[in-house]
Amino acid sequence: MITPSVNLAYLSDKDLLTKLIGAKECRRQYHGSLQSLFSQPTDGNGQNEICIAARELVRRWLNEELRRDCILTSPESVRDYLRLHFAGREYESFVVLFLDAQNRLIAAIEMFRGTLTQTSVYPREIVKEALRHNSAAVLFAHNHPSGISEPSRADELLTSSLKQALSLVDVKVLDHMIVAGASILSFAERGLL
Repeated sequence: MITPSVNLAYLSDKDLLTKLIGAKECRRQYHGSLQSLFSQPTDGNGQNEICIAARELVRRWLNEELRRDCILTSPESVRDYLRLHFAGREYESFVVLFLDAQNRLIAAIEMFRGTLTQTSVYPREIVKEALRHNSAAVLFAHNHPSGISEPSRADELLTSSLKQALSLVDVKVLDHMIVAGASILSFAERGLL
């Protein structure tokens, strides 16, 4: 039981986790890092249901933050959201964040799912979804299960093609991010947009 008088900031990760899931479960789950609790797929693959629920609550909280604030003023929230979204994925996934005119999140949708090394992305489907959500802007993200965040030539060509297709319907592309574990590469920051 966590009492109000306990300052949680002074507890170690292990002590805090023990308070959340109990000593026995903590010994089973915690091995010196919290990463395994947040990077495994959420299919119950040996994870405690409380850990899965905690991960989902953090994801939902970040989603709320992105809906309330302009994405451009909270790039770390976007990065945190994407890290959590892609954590533990062993396949490539392409996600589109659809934004309103104030760059607040309307919806974050996994549009395409692929294999370990590639996924097929169809610009027509992204344009249709952007129009369906009445989006003013989008942000793309996909993961590299290899752990290397460097964009391939195909990633650059795809981004250019998507940007061109969306410009025809007045939807601005703000960024394309590649998530590789904790590392996130931003096309905008690299000058690739």
